Amino acid sequence: MANPIRLRTAALTTTAVLLSAVLAGCGGGTTGGDLTTQKLDWKDCPAPSEAEGGGSAPSPLPNGTDWQCATMKAPLDWSDPKGKTIDLALIRARTSGPANKRIGSLIFNFGGPGGSGVTTLPAFGADYTTLRTRYDLVSFDPRGVGRSAPVKCESDAQLDEYFQQDATPDTKAERAEFLQRTKQFNAACETNSKKVLPHVRTTDAARDMDLMRQVLGDDKLHYFGISYGTELGGVYAHLFPKKVGRAVFDGVVDPTEDPEQSALGQAEGFQLALDNFAKDCTSKTTDCPIGDTPQEVKDRIAKLLADLEKKPIPGIFPRQLTQTAATNGIAQSLYSKDFWEYLTEGLEEAYDGDGRILMLLSDSMNGRSENGEYSNLMPANIAINCADDKPRYTADHVQQQLPRFHSASPLFGDYMAWGMLSCTDWAVPGAANHPDVGAPGAAPILVVGNTGDPATPYAGAKRMAQALGKGVGVELTYKGQGHGAYDSKNKCVQSAVNGYLLNGKVPKAGTVCS
Repeated sequence: MANPIRLRTAALTTTAVLLSAVLAGCGGGTTGGDLTTQKLDWKDCPAPSEAEGGGSAPSPLPNGTDWQCATMKAPLDWSDPKGKTIDLALIRARTSGPANKRIGSLIFNFGGPGGSGVTTLPAFGADYTTLRTRYDLVSFDPRGVGRSAPVKCESDAQLDEYFQQDATPDTKAERAEFLQRTKQFNAACETNSKKVLPHVRTTDAARDMDLMRQVLGDDKLHYFGISYGTELGGVYAHLFPKKVGRAVFDGVVDPTEDPEQSALGQAEGFQLALDNFAKDCTSKTTDCPIGDTPQEVKDRIAKLLADLEKKPIPGIFPRQLTQTAATNGIAQSLYSKDFWEYLTEGLEEAYDGDGRILMLLSDSMNGRSENGEYSNLMPANIAINCADDKPRYTADHVQQQLPRFHSASPLFGDYMAWGMLSCTDWAVPGAANHPDVGAPGAAPILVVGNTGDPATPYAGAKRMAQALGKGVGVELTYKGQGHGAYDSKNKCVQSAVNGYLLNGKVPKAGTVCS
């Protein structure tokens, strides 16, 4: 069962939209010659495909600059670089500054894995106005995602059922049903995406980025990676250390952990975020509508989830808000402090029997639009994680580890522990226990950790900086809340990041922003 453990970044774009086109497959037998010499045909961007989440074509930036889209060919199988190709979807906004001040392209990956960069970059493009003074802003749908040979598993109706299932099975019968449903989902992925599944590893995406660098005409890769994007950036730096330009990692994945260690760390991270949410609500001058003390807030949430397991409440018609959907919605709202008000309102309404807001948040996490169509966010997320991660856990193992997970988080622990079974019976073997990001000889990489980050706990930033190697990883700490730091608008963080990307000024290692 996919859950916040496997999803290493929030679907923040979808959430913001909810709250306020045809799928491209593998290139039809095309074979590649020297793909580094291909010319990109930049045109006006189409409306996002269903796999990208649907919606309207991206609006121009505030100054009127239009977004442009193109397709880049890459090998389906990097061990056969002149064999069959796939099409990778790209998007850009040209630099706003003079040509003689342009540094090159700044490539973004916003995480997931499974998030569409083609839809996410325009949604947050205005946040990078300063960076656009010296860079073309560029992002892409990584292989397996959006319009880039997307992984397809089940139908929308089947996904509705999949995401409603009991993700914390308590009895032998419930465990058997959970395992069977997971096996059914994974078999559908193999049936519908057999050709692409072996080729969606992070190492494949990193090689795509180096091809992209060359096709865009850059000697070095200038890069901004967020959440899982930091793992992708670290893998790139390991494979191509001499090609690293100016790079920033924000919301940092711990590259030293195996999936179980990561799941346990995230259970702790989400519990910390919930604790901070409860403290924030009850510390305000106005009364907190969901509890008088932090403990009461958490106790009432626990009771709500226990009640929902026995009897769901109306959600978004005709679906009911189940315990799983509510837990998922609560987790999604903890990715950003901006969403805490929605969590408060959603809980308040759920206590009165109305589950619509929590279900809306859950839908956002799962990539479901208001019209009932799913992007391929979660199928791609599972496919990439399962191709990357070597361990395959059993139900017996999870059962044994439940006390540890429950201790780490009474609310999220069981949910996240069972999520470790999402790669059971997967068609493709996993590559490694954890990614290799050692990059001796690479240029400095600014590694930004947030002390209140629920999805990529703060300790991971220090470990990433150390794993990159001496003189490469430069750690900066932000004492804040939410997933990532740059989008918090903290002036200290943005000054440090902008100073490095625009002027090459490396902050002093150990810098702290609050």
